[in-house]
Formats: sequence, C-alpha cells, structure tokens
Amino acid sequence: MKIQGAVIIEQGVTFAIIVVNRTVTNYTSRAIQVRNYLTQFFPNMPIILMSQDSNGTPHYYGRKDIVKFLQSIRLDQIPWKEYHIY
Repeated sequence: MKIQGAVIIEQGVTFAIIVVNRTVTNYTSRAIQVRNYLTQFFPNMPIILMSQDSNGTPHYYGRKDIVKFLQSIRLDQIPWKEYHIY
C-alpha cells in the first residue's frame, strides 16, 4: 500500500504526518484505529493524521501541540513523500 506522509523534526520532537481520507479524521474511533495501525511503520513517534475538506483546508488529528504547530504552516512547507507499507 502507498501512503503520502512526512517525518518531521520540530523543536526536538520527531513526528509523522500521514494523509488520510476525510472520513478518518471525522470519526475519533476510526482515527485511533488508523493511528494504531500506522505505529508499526512509524515507531516511537507521535502520528498526526491529515485530511482535506472540499475547499482544500487541512484537518488534523493527533497530539494537540503538534496539531497547533501544523495549523501555523502551509501544506507546501511539509516535506511530503510517498511511503510503501506492507
């Protein structure tokens, strides 16, 4: 499976941000399920899920301090890449 995401180090914190469908970030139980699954591919780091609404506005799910940071930057500032996970 291919996913879009980034691993970022900011203020000494390494975290992963992963692009998901809006239906994932709309429902807490689904978001928790997806984050738990992704921990095997991004061990020992907080995982933030990001989706976009129909206007392209990003919506984040995860650790509040990291979400606040991400809300302060533009999407094109994130070093996105494609990950192949199995």
